[in-house]
Amino acid sequence: MSTAIEWTAEAKARLKEIPFFVRPAARKKIEKFAQEAEVTEITVEVYEQAKQKFG
Repeated sequence: MSTAIEWTAEAKARLKEIPFFVRPAARKKIEKFAQEAEVTEITVEVYEQAKQKFG
């Protein structure tokens, strides 16, 4: 069962700071991180946690 993951406006804005050519891969990694953490909404906090994990 795949649950849709929502992004807050702030987290989406952060995602746009990532260069466009790596953004789709980064988005997938962040969403996978959120799913594994059983989070249904990606906030700036979740984004930052994923960014620290993946570097």
